[in-house]
Amino acid sequence: MPAVFLVHLGATLLMVGVIWMVQVVHYPLFAGVGAEGWAAYEAAHQSRITLVVGPLMVAELVTAVWLVLDRPAALPAWAVVLGAALVGVIWASTAFLQVPLHSALGGAFDADVHARLVATNWIRTATWTARGGLVLWMTSRLAA
Repeated sequence: MPAVFLVHLGATLLMVGVIWMVQVVHYPLFAGVGAEGWAAYEAAHQSRITLVVGPLMVAELVTAVWLVLDRPAALPAWAVVLGAALVGVIWASTAFLQVPLHSALGGAFDADVHARLVATNWIRTATWTARGGLVLWMTSRLAA
């Protein structure tokens, strides 16, 4: 199995776990932080989560593009292109939905903005889950 694919597999599956934890546990708990400590909490969240997800997201993006450009013979072109397109959906959602919503929450907690963050994050949760299934399927093709 190519090393680039192993990095891709690892980054994707780790992000599937992270996004489900964020969606089901972390984001819903934002509502319980309280107004007094909110700004510091949100700032700490943004800097710490970036340390976890930043390298994984970059590794996933780079390896997704790499697989499109240098596709292993066992993988159909549609699979690597679909995988890269799903990465694009995740990055677009992050840039145009989640980051602006976090910025809006930066100064003070707003229940409506928080609800939009939780709701729109389902886009990333569903997309990463689909990517996880796709890369596991690709793994089975490469291992055969």
